[in-house]
Amino acid sequence: MLRHLTVENYALIDKLDIDLDARLNIITGETGAGKSILLGALGLLLGNKNEGSTLRDESRNCVVEGHFDIGGYGLEELFENNDLDYEPTTVIRRVISPAGKSRAFVNDMPVQLTVLRDLGAHLIDIHSQHRNAMLANEDFRISAVDTLAGTVEQVAEYKAVYDSIIRAERELTKMQAEAELLKRDEEWLRFQVEEFDVAALREGELAEAEAELAILENADDICAAIGEARNILDTEQIGALEQLSVAERAIMNVSSNYLSGKDIAERLHSVVQELKDLSSTLASDAERIESDPERLQRLTERVNLIHSMCQKHRVATLEELLQVGESLKSKLGAITHGGENIARQQAEIDAMRKSATAIAGDIHMARESAARELSGEVASILIQLGMPEAQFVVEVIDLGELLPSGCDSVRFLFTANSRMSMQPIEKIASGGEVSRVMLALKSLLAKRSKLPTIIFDEIDTGVSGRIADAMGDIISALGDNMQVVAITHLPQVACKGDSHMVVYKHDSTTNIQVLSAEARVEEIAKMLSGSSVTDAALKQARILLG
Repeated sequence: MLRHLTVENYALIDKLDIDLDARLNIITGETGAGKSILLGALGLLLGNKNEGSTLRDESRNCVVEGHFDIGGYGLEELFENNDLDYEPTTVIRRVISPAGKSRAFVNDMPVQLTVLRDLGAHLIDIHSQHRNAMLANEDFRISAVDTLAGTVEQVAEYKAVYDSIIRAERELTKMQAEAELLKRDEEWLRFQVEEFDVAALREGELAEAEAELAILENADDICAAIGEARNILDTEQIGALEQLSVAERAIMNVSSNYLSGKDIAERLHSVVQELKDLSSTLASDAERIESDPERLQRLTERVNLIHSMCQKHRVATLEELLQVGESLKSKLGAITHGGENIARQQAEIDAMRKSATAIAGDIHMARESAARELSGEVASILIQLGMPEAQFVVEVIDLGELLPSGCDSVRFLFTANSRMSMQPIEKIASGGEVSRVMLALKSLLAKRSKLPTIIFDEIDTGVSGRIADAMGDIISALGDNMQVVAITHLPQVACKGDSHMVVYKHDSTTNIQVLSAEARVEEIAKMLSGSSVTDAALKQARILLG
């Protein structure tokens, strides 16, 4: 629950510090004093976007900070899933800079607004007049029934299966479209694959073939050059090897008297050995290289084939050509085995649909049971709220198809007069009737949702007298199990609070004050009689406050 709220430099607020009671907190004040501004600031803590002019003073930051007591609400897993440090007293802070940049923190750790919204949804439910329109929203109606039926986790399990079905069906559609497209090209693909099979290309062969081809095309010139080199090296008496060997021996013979001789002789010896190795290599190449017209023709044809296929398939290298071949084989394989893959995908979808249908069936039965209970409880509360002839029925209809939240459509049927037939509430109920139905629903949902805090923003608009007193009793009863904040104009509701704050404007600045017992009497009297407080109003205020 929200224990403390600080607001600095927001709209008409310079700085506010508010401590809240764990039970029912009443906020009153004249129209335009800034009650809605207070809710706007709180909305920033819950992840709402920063819209419009937020800063009162454009030279400094707007800061909204809330201290929440969250021990015992089972939020540890939520914190862990969002990589947040869990603290029983958690501090949420939102900062808006003069440049409009927004930053959010949970226990001093920076977070995205999506995380703030997720966390805020587990901390506070703000209900205002405009949210009465939610009765026309089927998602809200289904969510309300699920909360009362205790099927929220079951619906989440179903939704995971449903989402998997949708993804699998999209993939099946894609597979079927691809199979149809490929089938039209099957004959052409098969011809291409056969061409690659006949070619029997292997990695690296083009470079090898071109190197050998260069040798075969110039075999005569190469052999002549080798012969000339060998003659220079190996000719008896005048060959380079013989001449260098003679020089080596001559230097060695005088090395005892020639200080550098031994080193020079050794170097000459190394040259001789290297030339002998060269001569051996040339001799080996001379035996290997010879004109081979048949081999030359085969290699030429092979190289031309590879280049022709590269040009045909618009690639630059043999490696890219091999990839084309694999791609063509894969596409042909997809045609050959496409029917099997599609059948396998369809079988998986059928299995998931069977599972989802079973879960949806269980949810439907739980919803029907909860709907009967909810119908009776809401009707009972409406009697307390001055509608003795009101009838309210929650109708759960099995549509026979899988939908995002199950197989059901949920309608709220209503009539304020037992002599008139029931119709969907959004078509028949007046504003005051909708407010009472929403209060009845919220009071029932709040008890089961384990939400720490609920805020009612003038939900009692349009009622007065005994009905207002009954509304106050219902709102007050909620405070037995959770923290409640009620913004109200009705003294019958205001007198029920455990803490009473008044919002007022002074020098164009919104302020808030926690009322003492005597100040509270005056505030209630003012709500009863207007700006001029009479003795009768003061007496009535004391009676209301007990």
